[in-house]
Amino acid sequence: MFNLDLILVILCVAISSAADITMFENNVVVYKFVQDLHFFVTGSEDENELILVTVLQGFFDAVGLLLRGNVDKKEALENLDIILLCLDEIVDGGIILETDANVIAGKVASHSMDAGGPLSEQTISQALATAREHLTRSLLK
Repeated sequence: MFNLDLILVILCVAISSAADITMFENNVVVYKFVQDLHFFVTGSEDENELILVTVLQGFFDAVGLLLRGNVDKKEALENLDIILLCLDEIVDGGIILETDANVIAGKVASHSMDAGGPLSEQTISQALATAREHLTRSLLK
């Protein structure tokens, strides 16, 4: 219900290319609309809005780099594994690990090379196994 209510409130606000900030049910919500995609980062009301904007911008820029600037719904769905790996590189257990888009994209790209082929050519189970291995390695560091 939170997701649906949030989307309804956000859609009533003017859409711009910059990240916008709002409060919703005691949460800070930072969002950005690009073509037919909606990017959201949420945090508790005590979170620093500038940090959340930095996370959102780093995530969006890394996705843009990995998708070669073609950020739309079709590309996002076809490369969902890459997008999820971006999220894995940015946040772990609610702790922000990285916000630099170049570093995030580099780690995701090198990880796809380590997996023996492009992530887009793997089956979903292979991609999930790869993501699980990556998460395990990051936890053991």
